[in-house]
Amino acid sequence: MKLSKELCKNYKKYPEKILQFGEGNFIRSFVDWMVDDMNCKGLFNGSAVVIQPRKRDRVTVLNNQDGLFTLYLNGIKDGEAKSTHKIINAISRGINTYTDYDEFLKVAENPELRIITSNTTEAGIAFDEDDELTDRPQTSFPGKLTAFLYHRYKSFNGDNNKGFIILPCELIDKNGQKLKEIILKYAEKWHLDKGFIDWINNANTFCNTLVDRIVPGYPKDKIDKITEELGYEDALVAEGEVFHLWVIEGPKWIKDEFPVDKAGLNVLVVDDMTPYRTRKVRILNGAHTSMVPVGYLYGLETVKEAVEDEVIGKFVKKAIFEDIIPTLDLSEKELTDFANDVLDRFKNPYIKHRLISISLNSMSKYKTRVLPSVFKYKEIKGALPNRLVFSLAALIRFYKGEINGEHIDLSDNEDILQLYKGLWGNYDGTKEYLEKIVEEVLAYEKNWDMDLNNVDGLKEMVLEYLVDIEKKGITEAVKELMSNS
Repeated sequence: MKLSKELCKNYKKYPEKILQFGEGNFIRSFVDWMVDDMNCKGLFNGSAVVIQPRKRDRVTVLNNQDGLFTLYLNGIKDGEAKSTHKIINAISRGINTYTDYDEFLKVAENPELRIITSNTTEAGIAFDEDDELTDRPQTSFPGKLTAFLYHRYKSFNGDNNKGFIILPCELIDKNGQKLKEIILKYAEKWHLDKGFIDWINNANTFCNTLVDRIVPGYPKDKIDKITEELGYEDALVAEGEVFHLWVIEGPKWIKDEFPVDKAGLNVLVVDDMTPYRTRKVRILNGAHTSMVPVGYLYGLETVKEAVEDEVIGKFVKKAIFEDIIPTLDLSEKELTDFANDVLDRFKNPYIKHRLISISLNSMSKYKTRVLPSVFKYKEIKGALPNRLVFSLAALIRFYKGEINGEHIDLSDNEDILQLYKGLWGNYDGTKEYLEKIVEEVLAYEKNWDMDLNNVDGLKEMVLEYLVDIEKKGITEAVKELMSNS
């Protein structure tokens, strides 16, 4: 038996209020889940019509299931591991622009449509020089959207009350601003009238957003068990962690039309999302990057193992609460609450997040995710944060490419790998040579955009920790670090 509206006891057809570009696991487990929650609480009374942004046909599967799918939310809540599931009833239908372009444009004529959202991957918000207004469809997502908006503008004779709240979910900085810039670029390229450009600027609200929820891929390795548990077949089963956060940079009145706050969802509408983006990058991503070389050299395999280990767990927590949080601008409660949520997410028993997977491009990750905390800490405290600096020393040792005689499968840009291969390949076991390694790594401006040897005290501290790791072993070195700090 396959999932359908006949199987969904509370199935309801809602008015189409949202145009959604993207049918993937993330946007369904994030936006559509929120819409379903608001509908169940009597706050929204709306559904999303899903537009397939790429050629592969996924909306047929969606339509065969009447827009329904089952969502599992797995994670730690109130200190306990929990797994719940629910049929999400928030999608009215899907449209494939490659086979039904006219129906896509017809949606623009719906006066109740008010919100546009998207998740087309980071590469989705891009300008395609070959796109034309006459294409059916345009290749790029912004090209399709521009054509859609132009049809809307013409259908309602430029009525400023028929614009949209536009909420892109692609993981790029200033996503709403960049999407608007590309749309205006198409308007210029296609020689669209000035009235349309004025309508884009005056009738539509483009919001920058930050989204945060871990959503793994389709659970093919356990779908048989899931099907048995559910008692029906669902080709679109999705899984997500319990934690969710959506920061929307825009006017407060958005909440009147999209009342996620009244539903109790973790959605913030703010004037400036910069502090929240910084918080996520520095705490969540920064903690990931800091723990990887230390935890891996220590002999651990996953994030969960690392944060639950007596020694490495303490290292991670102190790095977050004592080295990173003091450098951030939000209130102490906002920062500590987020940090505690992050630690719970790291412990999620339903997600196996391998340290070696996170180690991809660790040098550039350290630069963007950790180094700003090092600089800010030094500026505020007049000293270097020892755990974050220890992590840099461990990273240099990690790039030696072996631990206890076993090969480490390093994954980085070729120039980085060659740098370390040359340095560690000639290592003679002396402290003097370790100093040479530290100096050359810190001087590698192609990665750092500066010579880190010029940061007062950094070379000396990294060298001290690297000597400890190399001579005493990571276990003794990290224990000594924690006892001294």
